[in-house]
Amino acid sequence: MSTPLRFDGRVVLVTGAGGGLGRAYALAFAERGASVVVNDLGGDFKGDGKSSSAADKVVEEIKRKGGKAVANYDSVEAGEKIVKTALDAFGKIDVVVNNAGILRDRSFARISDEDWDIIQRVHLRGSFLVTRAAWEHMKKQKYGRIIMTSSASGIYGNFGQGNYSAAKLGLLGLSNTLAIEGKKNNIHCNTIAPTAGSRLTQRILPEDLLEALKPDYVAPLVLWLCHESCEENGGLFEVGAGWIGKLRWERSLGAIVRQKNQPMTPEAVKANWTKICDFDNAIKPQNVQDSTRSIIEFLSKINSEGEVSTNQTNHAASTATSGFAEAVGHKFPPFSSAYTELQAIMYALGVGASVKDPKDLKFIYELSSDFSCLPTFGVILAQKCIMGEAMATIPGLSINLVKVLHGEQYLELYKPLPRTGSLQCEAVVADILDKGSGLLILLDVYSYSGKELICYNQFSVFVVGSGGFGGKRTSDKVKLAVPIPNRPPDAVCTDTTSLNQAALYRLSGDWNPLHIDPNFASVAGFDRPILHGLCTFGFSARHVLHHFADSDVSRFKAIKVRFSKPVYPGQTIQTEMWKEGNRIHFQTKIQETGDIVISDAYVDLVPIPDISAKAPSEGGRLQSTLVFEEIGRHLKDIGREVVKKVNAVFEWHITKDGNTAAKWTIDLKNGSGSVYQGPAKGSADTTLILSDEDFMEVVLGKLDPQKAFFSGRLKARGNIMLSQKLQMILRDYAKL
Repeated sequence: MSTPLRFDGRVVLVTGAGGGLGRAYALAFAERGASVVVNDLGGDFKGDGKSSSAADKVVEEIKRKGGKAVANYDSVEAGEKIVKTALDAFGKIDVVVNNAGILRDRSFARISDEDWDIIQRVHLRGSFLVTRAAWEHMKKQKYGRIIMTSSASGIYGNFGQGNYSAAKLGLLGLSNTLAIEGKKNNIHCNTIAPTAGSRLTQRILPEDLLEALKPDYVAPLVLWLCHESCEENGGLFEVGAGWIGKLRWERSLGAIVRQKNQPMTPEAVKANWTKICDFDNAIKPQNVQDSTRSIIEFLSKINSEGEVSTNQTNHAASTATSGFAEAVGHKFPPFSSAYTELQAIMYALGVGASVKDPKDLKFIYELSSDFSCLPTFGVILAQKCIMGEAMATIPGLSINLVKVLHGEQYLELYKPLPRTGSLQCEAVVADILDKGSGLLILLDVYSYSGKELICYNQFSVFVVGSGGFGGKRTSDKVKLAVPIPNRPPDAVCTDTTSLNQAALYRLSGDWNPLHIDPNFASVAGFDRPILHGLCTFGFSARHVLHHFADSDVSRFKAIKVRFSKPVYPGQTIQTEMWKEGNRIHFQTKIQETGDIVISDAYVDLVPIPDISAKAPSEGGRLQSTLVFEEIGRHLKDIGREVVKKVNAVFEWHITKDGNTAAKWTIDLKNGSGSVYQGPAKGSADTTLILSDEDFMEVVLGKLDPQKAFFSGRLKARGNIMLSQKLQMILRDYAKL
C-alpha cells in the first residue's frame, strides 16, 4: 500500500470554505495534518448578506477532530486581509484553493451591469486578489500550490450564464499564465471544473443526484494537485461523482485558403469550411509557441507552393445538408397514449375550462350527457416525441435540448376524440430547414385507434444557434401559418389565468421545470416560471370553439398557431377572432401588456350540415316540426305571460338516423317570446338533443324526460334545471 499523502507543516487557505466543496477541502486537508484558514463571507448563493457562523462551524469541526484551523470572514475582494490571517496565525502560506463563488444567472439580454460586475469581482477578480496576496510569499519560499475553480459552463458555455461563464473561463486563462510564470519558483497552478452538490446547485439538482455528486468525491483530486510530490502544472480537469478527466485544447489540421499574391475571400473560406472543421488527425498545441509555429509553417507553404489545390476544396453547405439525409424520414419507435376521462378532464381544467361556464361542463364532468374531450387534447396524446431525450435520438443531429423551442403547432382531427381510449402514435421527421439563426425540425405524428386515423399533429421545433449550414429554407411539407385579416376583430374573448395555471397544466405531461421552478426559470432568463405555450394554445382554441361553434367538438377540424412570446401565470389571455367562412383567424394577446403571444393562427371548422337537405321530404316530414309550429301559435297570444314565468332560451337539436335533422329555438326570455327554426340568436341557456321519435314520445307523455336523460336518449347541456319549466310548455301548448 502506498504511503498516505500528508500535509504536516503546510498552511492551506480555502476560500468559500463554509460549506459544500470548500468545507470538504478544508476538512480533508486538516485531517492530513495541514493548518487551515477557513474563509467564508457567510452570504447566500447570490452574494447577499454576511455571517460568521459558516466559517466558525467548519473551524469547530476541524478542532473537534484534533486539527488546526482559524476562521476568516472577509470577502475575497479583500485578498490581503485573508492572506494576513494565515500569516498571523501560522507564519506562512503554502496552498491557496480559490473556491468562493456566487450565482447571478440571467439570459444575456437580461444581465444587468450589477449582475455582470459582481460575478467578475467574486470569481475572477477575487481569485486574482487572493492569489496575488500569496504570490510573493510563495516565491520567497520557492514553493506554492494554487487551485483555480473553473466550470463546465466556462469551458462549454451555458444558457443564462454569460457572466458566470466569462469569469470561469477567465480563471482558466489566469491559471495557465500563473503555471508558466510560477514554474521556476516551484509554484504550480492547476484548474478544476467540478460537478458537485453545493449551495449553488442544491436548489436545482434532485436529492438523489446531489448524493451521487458529493463534494467528498472532488476533494481527493484537489489534495493530490496540492501535494508537494505532484508535478502537474497548468492542467485542466473535470471531476465529479468519483470520475476525473483531463482536458486539453485540440485543433484541426485546417486549410490554407489564400494563394500567393492573391486576395483572401470569404468564398474561399466557405469552400474549405469542411476541411477547416475536420478534426481527423487533429493536433494538440500545448502552448502559444506551438500555435504560432503552425501559422509560420502555413505561411511558408503559401510562399513556396504559390497556390492551393482546388482538388482539396470541400463544399461545406452541400456536405452539411447531406448530413441530414439520415435524419429526414427518421421514424421514432411507435408509442401508445392511453387515457381515461380523468386525463381529459385534467387537461380541460389546465386550459381554463370552468364550472362558471355551463358550456364547459361537458369537458369537466364525466357524467355529462355529452361528455367530450377538448379537441386540442389531441396534442397531449402525440407530444411524447418532443419530450425528454427523444429528440436526441434523431440520427445525424446533435441537439442541445436547452436550446430547443416549440415554434409552431398544427393539429387536425378526422373525427372527435373518443372519451377514453388508447391511441397508437407514429412519429417521423418530415423535414429539416435552415432558418439562419436556427435549425427547424418538422415532426409529423399520426395517431390511430386501431387502423383508423384519429388525428395528425405537426410540431415545428426550433433549435437556436444551429442554422446557417446552407440548407433549404422552405418545404412543401410545412403547414403554413396565415396572417390575420386587416380589420377589427369580429369577436374577442378573455380569460384570466390563475397563479397555479402552469402547475395544473403540467399534470397533463409536460414536466419541464421551466414552468414551476423559479430557479430554473431564472437560469433560462425569466423573472419567474412561464406558462406552457400549449396551455395558451388550449385557451385560445377553447375560445374559438365556444364563440363560433357553440363548443360543439364535432365542428372542430384543424388549428395552426405560431408561438411568439410567453405568458406568466396570473396574466389575462385575450383571443381576438375574425370569421371568414369556416376559417376563424385569431391572435392571442396578454391583456395587461398588449404583447402578442400567439400569431398568424387559425381554426378550421366543419361546415354546418345543410339541415334542409337532410330533413325528410313531403310524406316524411319531421313530426317535431308540427309541435314547434303549434307552440309558436300559442305564444302569439300569451307569450309575455310565459316569458315572465320562464325567462330562458331553449335550443333543440332534433336528430334523425343519428344526424342532426333540424334545430329549433324557443325563446322565452326576450320580448313576448318566439319560436323559430335554427340555432339561438345569441346564447341558449339550455340545449336539448334527442331524436324526432323520442321527442314525440316525450310530448305525448309516453317517455319520462328524466328516464330519457339518464338512459342517454335525451342529452342536455347548459342550465339543465331550467328544462323543468319546459314541462308546462309541452303540456299546455303542444296540443296537436
